[in-house]
Amino acid sequence: MSAEKVSTVKVHPAQAPGSAQAKVRRLVVFILLFALVMIAANGLSGLLERFLRAGQVLAGEGIEGLALSLAFTLIGGPLAALLWWFIWRRLDEEAERAAPSWGLYVAAVYSYSLIMSVTALLSTAASFVGARNPEWRSSLSVGLVWALVWGWHRRMWRHPGRGPLELSTVPAVVGTYFGLALGVGAAVTALGGLLDVAIRGSMELTSTVDPWWHSTLRDLIWAGGGALVWWWHWFRGGARRLKAGFADVGLVVVGVMATGVLALTGAGAILFVLLRLACDRQDSLMVLLEPLGLAIAGAAVGALVWRYYRTQAAGRSERTRQAGALVTSGVALAVAATGIGVVVNAALSIAVSPLAGGNARTLLLGGLSSLAVGGCVWWLAWRPARQHRTDTAVPAGRRVYLVAVFGLSAMVALVALLVIGYRIFEFFLGDVTGGSLVDRIRAPLGLLVATGLAAGYHFAVWRQDRSRLTAAAAGRRRTIGHVILVAGEDAGRLRRSIEEHTGAAVTVWNRADGGAPEPGIAAGPGVDAGRVAEALAGVSAKRVLVVAGPGGRVEVIPLRG
Repeated sequence: MSAEKVSTVKVHPAQAPGSAQAKVRRLVVFILLFALVMIAANGLSGLLERFLRAGQVLAGEGIEGLALSLAFTLIGGPLAALLWWFIWRRLDEEAERAAPSWGLYVAAVYSYSLIMSVTALLSTAASFVGARNPEWRSSLSVGLVWALVWGWHRRMWRHPGRGPLELSTVPAVVGTYFGLALGVGAAVTALGGLLDVAIRGSMELTSTVDPWWHSTLRDLIWAGGGALVWWWHWFRGGARRLKAGFADVGLVVVGVMATGVLALTGAGAILFVLLRLACDRQDSLMVLLEPLGLAIAGAAVGALVWRYYRTQAAGRSERTRQAGALVTSGVALAVAATGIGVVVNAALSIAVSPLAGGNARTLLLGGLSSLAVGGCVWWLAWRPARQHRTDTAVPAGRRVYLVAVFGLSAMVALVALLVIGYRIFEFFLGDVTGGSLVDRIRAPLGLLVATGLAAGYHFAVWRQDRSRLTAAAAGRRRTIGHVILVAGEDAGRLRRSIEEHTGAAVTVWNRADGGAPEPGIAAGPGVDAGRVAEALAGVSAKRVLVVAGPGGRVEVIPLRG
């Protein structure tokens, strides 16, 4: 009887969980809830600030602001609570919980409230350092209210029965790299200040109004807060264990690329200061040493974090490891190309005006430092000797990287060429006084040379890879149009082998028995991929059925039609 009742239950198409109406309804509801939460939180933080100011604002000024805060809190707050209760009840349904709009809402509010609360609370803590009358009420009220919103949405995110199923990894990833960026930036500033005092001496930098250690202590507070946020999400939040999708993108973009840029920039600045100390002493020693402390801090912190995330990338998938290496190569290439452009610019300046003085020499030393640091890192990351081997496979990621590099370089070179043409026509057609033609075109000419070299080299490598792939495809004449593979647990390995040796499309049908041997037959080794390739050699058909059985048995059946 109950089975008959269940069979007669029908869902109206307009109310189906995956219908367009349901998707639009969820999107509208979550956008409205997001807006109401923002309104209520802003109103509550305004009221809390006025409460903390007890007698300073309520008795006198700011009636309009008080009215706005009351409206936001007393109207937006109950409406947000009512709408949330309505949504929370429906999350028992699998379709509601698996909706992307629910995951997007939780990720958006979680990330926004985390950023607001952390920055406000750290600003409050830092305001007490060296201040006689710190202004802490506004930032504290904002930090406390948004911390409550963050805790509320963290509980929803981690709820075992109603937490989002889609985009569930976004809060951990965003929290991790927000904390990393905050901590690294503040750590570089704090360490740079300490090194600056140690290198140039405290007598030149100490002020009776604001001693140097005040700013360093404030930076350390920000660095500690950022490190705590990073640790909480990276280890406690599980971001370290995420190894796909958005997590890998964050690791490559922030953990590898951004920190690599920081380390290379710092190393280039260190070399620039050393070269100026050796070859360009036109400024005083204090001026020459001014950027050294921050440069050492940037290089040290950036290299430390970059090395850590490079190690983390090594334990990920092959695509992630390759992306990390290519991103490192691309960053170093950009630094080296910038150095080439600056060197050409400075060399032309010196050639045209040998008596120009130290400006051109300083420019030349800056270009040489960028070229040296970027060129060395690019050589280690790209390894040209390995890239030009004819027996090396050509991954798809490298082909995309090559096209992107020489495409972007060609675009920049085209813009530089247009600027050069404009300057030349302006010089000859207009009544221009002051400066030679070379002075007017040397900056875009340097950029043209650098981007032209980068585009030419990577286009040549791309052509070499393309010819390699064409030759491999020509040597492997396709005699099979489509392969239907019936296999067990080793179907993925066999599929890749068939695609590599035949070039045909492969459809996999998984065996219901998983490829287990029949009763009474001893289990033998799995099917050898080389044996499958040998069995397909010489077969010519539009469609072929390949059955991989237990005990390493392979059966190839050409199909008609």
